Amino acid sequence: MPPHDSSSARAPESDGRSQSAGPGRQVLSDSVYEQIKAMVMDHEIAPGARVGIEALSRALGVSPTPVREALARLESDGLVVKRSLSGYRATELLTREGLEELFEMRLLLEPRAAALAAINATEEQLDSIERLVEEMQTHPGPTGRYADYRDFAGLDQRFHDAVAVTSQRPLLADAVERLHSHLHVFRLRSVGSVGSADDPTLAEHERVVRAILRRKPDRAAEAMAEHLTRSLQRQLSQE
Repeated sequence: MPPHDSSSARAPESDGRSQSAGPGRQVLSDSVYEQIKAMVMDHEIAPGARVGIEALSRALGVSPTPVREALARLESDGLVVKRSLSGYRATELLTREGLEELFEMRLLLEPRAAALAAINATEEQLDSIERLVEEMQTHPGPTGRYADYRDFAGLDQRFHDAVAVTSQRPLLADAVERLHSHLHVFRLRSVGSVGSADDPTLAEHERVVRAILRRKPDRAAEAMAEHLTRSLQRQLSQE
């Protein structure tokens, strides 16, 4: 188990009574989740490595309960996997084939979602998607440690999920969300370095939004497909 980065925020020591309090326990649970998530994203917990509950509990200064809760959430995210008799392990990084398959799925789902969003979006939903793109412009791009680009990665996820939700197709939106593609893709960023100034993600997002705002489903689908194709090419070029 790699040593915990002491520069990250430590969760407060907590006994059973304080953890039983609703709001306080949720804050603790969220803090532990974010800390372990950062360790996985930054490869402090190496891909494929065993994730020990007791070791993490000691490193973070909390009881095992919030650690178990965090690992259950990370399993849902696809960042750890639970195996019988051996406990949790960090998932392996996507291979080239796995990355291509992930984007193959995205290309099947997300251009269709963008086209439907151009048809079905309410004015309120359009405003929300525009705000997400504007907010992404205020955050640093995908470089450095996870803590440096966490907000950008979260907004990237929210943008793609919001477009899917705006399609008014709940099953389609659920499928897009369950891919957790942003986590797997951004986790690969730790292997290489991508300069935020050269990353065209924002411009590509803006083209998708413009097409949706103008109620042009074919153009929205095309812009989304173009964005995903170029994103895959950027990832593969890091190898």
